[in-house]
Amino acid sequence: MTNERLSRSYLQKAEVRIKALKFLHQEKGYSDVVREAQECVELILKAVLRRLGIEIPKVHDVGRVLMEYRARIPSPLKENCEEVATISKSLRKDRELAFYGTDDFIPTEEYSEKESSEAIQMTERVYDLVSRTFTK
Repeated sequence: MTNERLSRSYLQKAEVRIKALKFLHQEKGYSDVVREAQECVELILKAVLRRLGIEIPKVHDVGRVLMEYRARIPSPLKENCEEVATISKSLRKDRELAFYGTDDFIPTEEYSEKESSEAIQMTERVYDLVSRTFTK
């Protein structure tokens, strides 16, 4: 039962992080929201893999792994697996840029309130699907 307990722990941590995303958004830390949203989605999806007893790869986007094991995933996550994998991939693309930026991409100047709101919505969507699939 260790996998189930650890999976629940990941989901509890994600729940707290979602609250932190809203605080960061309120404080206009939009690039931080994007970065933290990615980490939160990663944690949520790794909770799913743990729950299913699937070895967790050391990558930030586990959407492909989720799709690979789709047949083992219960509903309603199973029916929305492609959407969740797309969200994971989308947030993964911005992970480093949102945190470190580059010479010509300053995170605090590039990310908007809209992008921050979208990142929160995507994270809440993934959390909702997973928590409905695996009741706490």
